[in-house]
Amino acid sequence: MGQATQAAIAQAKDVHIRSGDVQLEGDLSIPDGAQGVVLFAHGSGSSRHSPRNQFVARTIREAGVGTLLFDLLTRDEEAIDAHTAQLRFDIGLLATRLIDGTYWIKGELDYLKVGYFGSSTGGGAALVAAAELGDTVGAVVSRGGRPDLAGDALAKVESPTLLIVGGLDYPVIEMNKAALARLRCEKEMKIVPGATHLFEEPGTLEQVADLAAAWFQKHLVAAE
Repeated sequence: MGQATQAAIAQAKDVHIRSGDVQLEGDLSIPDGAQGVVLFAHGSGSSRHSPRNQFVARTIREAGVGTLLFDLLTRDEEAIDAHTAQLRFDIGLLATRLIDGTYWIKGELDYLKVGYFGSSTGGGAALVAAAELGDTVGAVVSRGGRPDLAGDALAKVESPTLLIVGGLDYPVIEMNKAALARLRCEKEMKIVPGATHLFEEPGTLEQVADLAAAWFQKHLVAAE
């Protein structure tokens, strides 16, 4: 079994993260020798168990970086959101929970550099959290994200940021282009040809995972 395979199956540990008066559940996997960990902030209707998130997380671990998949909404909140769609756009709430998750990880494993992987509205929340935490956050990747929802926080982000968008996700491409122009940090935008919003087309999610893993490896792993 190669090192990459061992890293990919790093034992996931159930963790509980307190944020305000709720407890958030997560899965933490840190490969041996990892120097960084990526916190996942996914959009509504998705969860830490989603095969898409799991796939991307595994690829990131194969690059030697740990992952923390946790749900920014509790089960009760998800149930409410399924009817009202209000909470998924509460970027302030989602960002606060991501910040609390970051403080939690820093309290447990302070030697790890932190990165964020945000999807859909989670992309906006990741950028708001990164703007608030400054150089505590070593890198951000947004997949089919809504960075426009980060508003004025965009100009305050210091973390190197990669925006990944599907080539057929036309409205989101425009939103990401506008957000890219407002970012003042190290930044890049990658368009995955032939992909729609959820990257369900064959081979497109693999491209997302490889781009993300390379970005985190570059920014969260010290050069030998």
